[in-house]
Amino acid sequence: MLEGVLSPLTWTLLLALAAVLLRRRVRTAWTLAGLGAAVLLAFSNEAVADAIQRGAERGARSTYRADVVYDAVVVLGGVAAAAASRASGETELGGAADRVVRAFELFRAGRARSVVVSGGVVFPVPGDVPEADRLAARLVLWGVPPGRIVAEAASRNTRENAMEVGRLAAARGWRLLLVVTSAAHVPRALGCFRAVGLEPDVLPVDFRAGDGQGRSWLPRAAALARSTAAIHELAGRVVYRLAGYTR
Repeated sequence: MLEGVLSPLTWTLLLALAAVLLRRRVRTAWTLAGLGAAVLLAFSNEAVADAIQRGAERGARSTYRADVVYDAVVVLGGVAAAAASRASGETELGGAADRVVRAFELFRAGRARSVVVSGGVVFPVPGDVPEADRLAARLVLWGVPPGRIVAEAASRNTRENAMEVGRLAAARGWRLLLVVTSAAHVPRALGCFRAVGLEPDVLPVDFRAGDGQGRSWLPRAAALARSTAAIHELAGRVVYRLAGYTR
């Protein structure tokens, strides 16, 4: 519900609807229609999308220590595309695939003793497989020994990721954890881990803000999607802080 409200496309549609409903008030209707078009054009612009994304990624600072062997590298959910995976029957990786790829590289390089994949099913449908199980199977295919993989499939959001990983760490005596997640997600994720008493190192990946080279000033669907995702993340931080989920 909140995601739909915090979408520039939704704002545009609402303004267009208001213009239609108030069409008898010609000046007001045209003003609303113009505002709707302006919103759509603005958030579909690559420069605007990059600016919002850069703001979301500003707090992503790596504390990864190359001289440390971590007890576990933790991959937070949001990597697998659930609907596409159901349709194909395979594990289809989405835009945040860097999370699991980088964790695999760290394990292969001997920088972590175990890999934790954390993420269950957010909106269950018949036949769904938890994301953690899908990613664990993919890591096995890549050559990670099954005994070195922990699939945490109970969590449905970032707060629950932190809570469940905290239980695993306590049960297994892990002290050195490295969380790998998308750059824009780092502040909220790290805040959740701190709220449950953990102080993991963090490695930001999946940076999405462009460098401005080759930028087009024409509206782009990809730019609109990037603007929307960044707005959702920034709003999520506010919601989590108000709910007491982050510290």
